[in-house]
Amino acid sequence: VTLVESGGGLVQSGGSLNLSCVAPESTFGSYVVSWFRQAAGKEREWMAIISVIGSTVRYSDSVRGRFTASRDNTKNTAYLRMTNLKPEDTAKYFCAAGFESTRAEDYFFWGQGTPVTVSS
Repeated sequence: VTLVESGGGLVQSGGSLNLSCVAPESTFGSYVVSWFRQAAGKEREWMAIISVIGSTVRYSDSVRGRFTASRDNTKNTAYLRMTNLKPEDTAKYFCAAGFESTRAEDYFFWGQGTPVTVSS
């Protein structure tokens, strides 16, 4: 499964961005999808996990209430809606597909990432 993220960019503090994660393969619908981010010099951080059919979504404490993750298996696409962005949200954002886990090392399928920069 090859994933392609898009939608990153530069935004002011308090602004919003919408990220997308597209998989060309129909097998996308067989896996959970997680969103991770990695800031410069830091470890990859898990943010959200979406169940296979999208009925259940869990978030990390750092993004709960500000970010909304979802998926549309008919389009082989996952989404991350980010609102009230803060400078500390600046990072490269990744989607990953695999089995139920919040650990980056448990995911085999990754995108190349899309950068998000939040200015103060």
